[in-house]
Amino acid sequence: MKIDLTDTTASKVNKALVRGRRAIGTPTVGMVLTLVIVTDEENAYDALKAASEASREHPSRTLVVIKRISRSPRDRAKARLDAEVRVGADAGTGGETVVLRLYGEVVDHAQSVVLPLLLPDAPVVVWWPVNAPVDPAHDPLGALAQRRVTDTYAAEHPVRELAARAAAYTPGDTDLAWTRITPWRSMLAAALDQVDCDVTSVEVAGEEFNPSGELLAMWLADRLQVPVRRIRSKGPGLTAVRMETTCGPIVLDRADGSLATLSIQGQPKRAVALKRRDTAELIAEELRRLDPDDTYASALRFGVENLSAATAAEHAAGDSASGGTGTEGAARGQADGKSAAAKKAAAK
Repeated sequence: MKIDLTDTTASKVNKALVRGRRAIGTPTVGMVLTLVIVTDEENAYDALKAASEASREHPSRTLVVIKRISRSPRDRAKARLDAEVRVGADAGTGGETVVLRLYGEVVDHAQSVVLPLLLPDAPVVVWWPVNAPVDPAHDPLGALAQRRVTDTYAAEHPVRELAARAAAYTPGDTDLAWTRITPWRSMLAAALDQVDCDVTSVEVAGEEFNPSGELLAMWLADRLQVPVRRIRSKGPGLTAVRMETTCGPIVLDRADGSLATLSIQGQPKRAVALKRRDTAELIAEELRRLDPDDTYASALRFGVENLSAATAAEHAAGDSASGGTGTEGAARGQADGKSAAAKKAAAK
């Protein structure tokens, strides 16, 4: 069922939701959270499609907030709220969807519109597919949520955006650029479980300015406390990780964006599925956990500048002593003598 409301209020939207549920006989008890999507008109369709697919796993009330900002002073003075209420099949799943278009002064008070529409006693997740605020936790809409999802890949300067995310990090913040590397982190941790060696250095290859590549490199440097170098490749996305160990190299190579090859010294090569996932899968993964991601926070705070400092130190040394895998004293990327077992535990 679909109900269109023009120049309406949050109270009328709530009444339309109740009317729609009664018309199709659908209660709200099956919904587990409220997902608020803050986007523009151009990206609203793709974001709503991804959220609809993710809600098959996480039935939710989805509120799409579209801020219609006009450059004309005359139009900006016209405060108005338009809404589309979709319940049942028209929502794509058994949940509910409300598309809110804000005009004029209402744009600056989006939280006042959204607050009455949140499911009672249910977690709130806010997702910015594009144009995320610098400090999501202190954004008026972000302040309503337990989890705040951004995507630095959509930023104009993705790697620079990571530094801003680190400076403003609040427990509950997360990034789809981090979610994209979950399979990589799992695969690398599993590979380390198969050997009894010390990791001495790491190389991470991927597209330039790819925030997922930077986050993976920061995670490895932070957890293993070894030199980590970022290497540019043509992509797509992340293409390879090479870990030098005292027992020989461990290489996870994905040249085509779908199938990867895992090579461990002394073992046969293995093909592993490591496809690039779509946005719906990424959002579904983030909705599985609503507690703060301490591992992400630690990797983020390690800082891109530490990787840059380590790489600069290696180039300054001419790579003569280590064959290009790192130099001693390179920021926090310096090896600290941890045992292999400790490093494996940290990587997990």
